[in-house]
Amino acid sequence: MNQLRIKNLTLAAMFLALGLVLPFLTGQIPQIGAMLSPMHYPVLLCGFICGWQYGALVGFICPLLRSVLFGMPPMPSAIPMAFELMTYGCLAGLIYSFFKEKNLTAICVTLVLAMLGGRIVWGIAQMVMHGVRGTAFTFSAFLAGAFTNAFVGIVLQLILIPLIMVAVNKIKKA
Repeated sequence: MNQLRIKNLTLAAMFLALGLVLPFLTGQIPQIGAMLSPMHYPVLLCGFICGWQYGALVGFICPLLRSVLFGMPPMPSAIPMAFELMTYGCLAGLIYSFFKEKNLTAICVTLVLAMLGGRIVWGIAQMVMHGVRGTAFTFSAFLAGAFTNAFVGIVLQLILIPLIMVAVNKIKKA
């Protein structure tokens, strides 16, 4: 295994650990946890920093492992979330890799597209799960779950992820 793979694997493991631990900061009040989406940050950063493969893997494993270890998110909810976060990590790494200049514009465009893609995949996964159960997943439920209830987290992600990535890029250049 080459040095870059070992480095990325190590970083991905640390991002996975962050994804497991960060929700404890908001875990006492589940509504705040759902609103701030603490697992999303390490997954998005993993995609940006380690690449799409690692971002997708960490994104898929994180909610499922957290559900098994700690019971949150509860198991049926963890499944669509796993597909959502997998898409976040994958798209963040994939789209970002197409930009030659890793500047603020590249970061913001990548982040917005990854977040939209992940939410769409979450909605599809929810539709499939509701279909299996014989219940309806309405468009208003999709909008509420994907955007309205997560608005604060979306805004924080749009602020914090670019700030962190600009700092990471400066460190890489130094």
